[in-house]
Amino acid sequence: MSATIRAIGTAVPRTTLAQETVRDLFREQPGLARLGQRLVGAAFDGSAVDTRHSVLPELDPAAGSGAFRDADGHLTSPSTGTRNDAYRVLAPPLFVGAARDALTRSGTAAADVTHVVTVSCTGFTQPGPDLDIVHELGLSPAVFRHHIGFMGCCAAFPALRIAAAFVEADPRAVVLVVCAELCTLHVRGSEDPDQIVANSVFGDGAAAAVVAADGAGLRLDRFTTAVVPESASEMAWNIGDEGFEMVLSTAVPKLVGASVAAAVAPLLDTGRADDVPLWAVHPGGRAILDRTQDALGLPDSAIAASRTVLREHGNMSSATVLFVLRQALDDWIAEGTPVVALAFGPGLTVECARLTAVALPGADTAEFADDVDELASGDLAGALVSEPS
Repeated sequence: MSATIRAIGTAVPRTTLAQETVRDLFREQPGLARLGQRLVGAAFDGSAVDTRHSVLPELDPAAGSGAFRDADGHLTSPSTGTRNDAYRVLAPPLFVGAARDALTRSGTAAADVTHVVTVSCTGFTQPGPDLDIVHELGLSPAVFRHHIGFMGCCAAFPALRIAAAFVEADPRAVVLVVCAELCTLHVRGSEDPDQIVANSVFGDGAAAAVVAADGAGLRLDRFTTAVVPESASEMAWNIGDEGFEMVLSTAVPKLVGASVAAAVAPLLDTGRADDVPLWAVHPGGRAILDRTQDALGLPDSAIAASRTVLREHGNMSSATVLFVLRQALDDWIAEGTPVVALAFGPGLTVECARLTAVALPGADTAEFADDVDELASGDLAGALVSEPS
């Protein structure tokens, strides 16, 4: 008996931000010195991001003003309390939307879910979105609920480990893992290089995985965790008076490149990274993907899905690696294909997982792909998030 990701669902807010438009918004803020303007241009143009999604319509200059941009087009800097109030309103629809999509894709009835594990590092509220999932989707009120908070971009892996442990302890368990991040709630105009980089890559989104015993999907074979020595100050996530503050040193890509091979070594049966055809690497940024690919000697095809997610969605913190893994399920990769997934978080922590594709016996893969396309065309996330009131 093995724990398997049966399906992955996703949801994004309706507002789509074009990178060049948002770049100009941040670059043209009053009080930004010429050096700051150059840093904004370089960060946005070099990000390998084309579009992102946000719960804040006002970040699109074509939209009206709001709590984060005034009528003159100037970015404001709301308090952390104001930002968290927005999270309380805008996060639950994303959690519920991704969870509903995952249940639909897996064919799992709400009544069958026994455990819910939620993940988020961009806001806090209790009662939390886990209860919204229970109420909105009709789960049993007796379902076990657990929340993982403030662990950053790698937090999907502890959640999947918990889900696997539940399933291995009880083969009847059906675990719903839901990651939702509203990263753009913490953007602000700044000349600080860390904040500029955060403004250029982070977006909003949610992803959910249904984990159960055996069956078709991505089997969770084993996990490993590594901490890069003397790197704790290079990546951090703290709470300030004007939102959550990212510390993202320019040394992070170099540290990732120097440490990633040793971090994933326990997951490589042959000792060779290029023997694994699909790598779901958390796209924390273009430089992180470049360094990981170079350090492991991977062909472009191995991390193509990671680059696609970065280009279309940016970095959605903990939800992002599940977006990458969904590509594997949507493509319905061949039976027995090994997959290695990894993400980087504060610490600097490297979380990794080894998975194997398991197909339904005699499944018609063409028909399956058509079903996925039909679900996707329904735009399940199109009306998830309303404007802040």
